Amino acid sequence: MEKPFSRGPLGIKHRYWVLLFIVLNIIGVILVKPVQPHIQVAPENVSKTPLSIPGIGDIYLTNTLIMLVLVMLVIIGMAWAVKQSLRGGSLVTKGVAALMETAVEALYNLTESSAGKYARMVFPWFATIVIFVLVGNLMKLTPIVETFGFLHEAHEGGHPRVELWSGAYSILPGEVEEGQTGYLVTPFLRGLPTDLNFTVALALISVLMTQVIGVRAQGAKYFLKFFNVTNLFKKPFFGAMDFLVGLLELISELSKVLSFSFRLFGNMFAGAVLLFLVGSLIPVFMQSFIVLFEVFVGAIQAFVFGMLTMVFMAQATRGHGGEHAEEAH
Repeated sequence: MEKPFSRGPLGIKHRYWVLLFIVLNIIGVILVKPVQPHIQVAPENVSKTPLSIPGIGDIYLTNTLIMLVLVMLVIIGMAWAVKQSLRGGSLVTKGVAALMETAVEALYNLTESSAGKYARMVFPWFATIVIFVLVGNLMKLTPIVETFGFLHEAHEGGHPRVELWSGAYSILPGEVEEGQTGYLVTPFLRGLPTDLNFTVALALISVLMTQVIGVRAQGAKYFLKFFNVTNLFKKPFFGAMDFLVGLLELISELSKVLSFSFRLFGNMFAGAVLLFLVGSLIPVFMQSFIVLFEVFVGAIQAFVFGMLTMVFMAQATRGHGGEHAEEAH
């Protein structure tokens, strides 16, 4: 009989990797004292020359846009690893493939329990959002984020710099004295969910596709949810009440864009600030626990965003009386 947790993608032996990263974090902080980065809400422009698009205007290459591309490459790499592990024809998956199979199966079971026969319609959006946001949240915690970038003079304050080799500099802890030139770093990479543009775009996709799935499931009757005029002339009083309730539903649907956007952005941006500030105030061995806490928060936020999307999509497939609508042809 196989010993529990002896093998597999989440086995006990993998806890040693967590311990190794904690030790490496302690050693790294001792050898190279971290510098608290400059905190701002808007993403920084990495390119000095904008790209002009007719009808839209000038678009700069930002550090969150570079991070978006990197997150997509990581997800594509995970998909390629799953494909490679299944190429041998074995029904027993291992490593990344086993982990992805477990995660996808759990997500599909959740979708099926809520959406029923419309699970195949809802699941791709649910799973994509969870995986995409989760990878983006976890990559925010990697050492390459907010570390390397362009050095520029600060308008006020800033840090002293030291030359590592020709053309390469590093900033030092502490602020410069009055009269000296201080420097700040514009990082090449910044956490993707800390960009409000990303969270708003994700929220718009979620809300828009909820309406599309509702129309595909119910047809034109779906819009009675927002503009209910069926009883407006038969029963004027109750018809007017139904119409007003529909308008409230419309306002509620539009407000989901704001709530989705600021929930994810607020939690992830606050988490980044927490890592920067608390990391410089607590003992070195405690910083790893703050990172582990952020891993937990990032996973929860990804699941909550995807779960809410899935629930709203499942509700959109149901008729006004709560029954499932006839499947669209």
